[in-house]
Amino acid sequence: MNKNEIINCMADDCGMTKADAGRALDAFCGAVSSALQSGDSVQLVGFGTFGVRERSARTGRNPQTGATINIAASKNVGFKAGKALKDSLN
Repeated sequence: MNKNEIINCMADDCGMTKADAGRALDAFCGAVSSALQSGDSVQLVGFGTFGVRERSARTGRNPQTGATINIAASKNVGFKAGKALKDSLN
């Protein structure tokens, strides 16, 4: 499912225009992004939790040459599915 399909579903389910649904989805994505950038997690009860995970610096190997390379530490977005979402899949 892509962004346009999500917007269509939101518009149909909520009885709003596609333009309003698009603005609502953009606002949601912006709010989640802002919260994660400030170091907070975003918890949606029954759906899941978005959070920032830190990866430590490590060494890796170039598969073509076999040379050792240093990989810098980084921050990544993680998602942990909630119980209701997990249960809906089984």
